[in-house]
Amino acid sequence: MKEVNYKINGMSCMHCVMAVKKELSKLELDSTDVQIGSAKIKFDEIKVKQDSIEHAITDAGYAIVK
Repeated sequence: MKEVNYKINGMSCMHCVMAVKKELSKLELDSTDVQIGSAKIKFDEIKVKQDSIEHAITDAGYAIVK
């Protein structure tokens, strides 16, 4: 099990949080905690690649701060 924390630019409201959660829900994740400007995600690296998580966040329209 791996846990990653992301800082996300462009999120300013609960609608933004829901948009990110919607994209992440398409993946087989163990847990997600999405807040305005951040996400904490636990996942099994065998089932889900970290790149897929990052693509889901950017597909929702937000940028990950690296």
